[in-house]
Amino acid sequence: MTASATNYLELAEKIKSWGKELGFSQVGFSDIDLTKHEQPLANWLANHYHGEMDYMAKHGLMRARAHELVPDTIRVISVRMDYLPQEAKFAQTLKNKEKAYVSRYALGRDYHKLMRKRLKQLGDKIQTYCQQFNYRPFVDSAPILERPLAEKAGLGWVGKHSLLINQKAGSWFFLGELLVDIPLPVSTPEAEQCGSCVACLKICPTQAIVAPYVVDARRCISYLTIELRGAIPEEFRPLIGNRIYGCDDCQLICPWNQYGQLSVEQDFQARQQLDDVQLLTLFFWTEQEYLTRTAGSPIRRIGFECWQRNIAVALGNAPYADKIVSALKSQLAAASAMVAEHIEWALRQQESKKQQAEQAITITEVNQRLSGRLIRSVEKGLPRDA
Repeated sequence: MTASATNYLELAEKIKSWGKELGFSQVGFSDIDLTKHEQPLANWLANHYHGEMDYMAKHGLMRARAHELVPDTIRVISVRMDYLPQEAKFAQTLKNKEKAYVSRYALGRDYHKLMRKRLKQLGDKIQTYCQQFNYRPFVDSAPILERPLAEKAGLGWVGKHSLLINQKAGSWFFLGELLVDIPLPVSTPEAEQCGSCVACLKICPTQAIVAPYVVDARRCISYLTIELRGAIPEEFRPLIGNRIYGCDDCQLICPWNQYGQLSVEQDFQARQQLDDVQLLTLFFWTEQEYLTRTAGSPIRRIGFECWQRNIAVALGNAPYADKIVSALKSQLAAASAMVAEHIEWALRQQESKKQQAEQAITITEVNQRLSGRLIRSVEKGLPRDA
């Protein structure tokens, strides 16, 4: 069928149907006008909220101009794919400080390849139906403002934590796009429904959400444990807790995530027991074990050095234990300078906790002795200060 003969309303419905067949939870369509987002983007970059993510600044305002990225683009097909694992084990992992917490999106296989392959299949289906058609698929891989586009496409609204929220699915999902050159009918956006809620701002351990809808990445645990390649600033280390790859706190507290949809994709289910594993187990992985066990995982991208750095910080935040101190010391000699610095910090943290525990025991013993003397004094009829 030629482009001139295409019924775009009919095609839009077919695209939604094909999308569902390919495993996408939702499909929507938007125009490419993101003019109102250009100044906020410029302000965000001017404030250096992107930290060391130079790629965020490299293309400047192109992120808000899809037609500059792919010429002749006039529409964006946005898709949503739910990723929440069947047994997410949120609280029990976060509360057990000897276990490692990995952001739920990273427990399974890397979503980029899976979604991009599905998007290409969707594009090929459209191309078969509409021969004069060009497209480019993207999954978190292009200088494009995917959340504002997905918002315009009716997939949800951008919440105060800057993530997209869907009324029926919360925020536990990935986004992907097809930039296309055909005039598909645009979807109706969802109304913003955060209201006066500021739970995500209050719960953030490092106060990275500096204002509604504005995140200072330099303070964000996800940035600190994933994007940052150097030393984690000391002020943030105690606040990271046992989170060794990413952070889900702002999503966990969001009331809309009571409607979060469990993923049916096997690739998004937990692998290598990363949803229930001891920090020490991971800390003793060799570099080859790390490479083998994280093959196909988004965790692979941070590299072994940052992996060890993150776990060292988490071990420093764990309750005092002789086995933790021994493990930290055993890895110190072979560690890189950057990792060694974090191990030494962790050892100081453990020593401080040990001293605090000993002081608490001493105070308890003194109180018990004083209490015993008081009881004996009362029994003998002596003055209380005898």
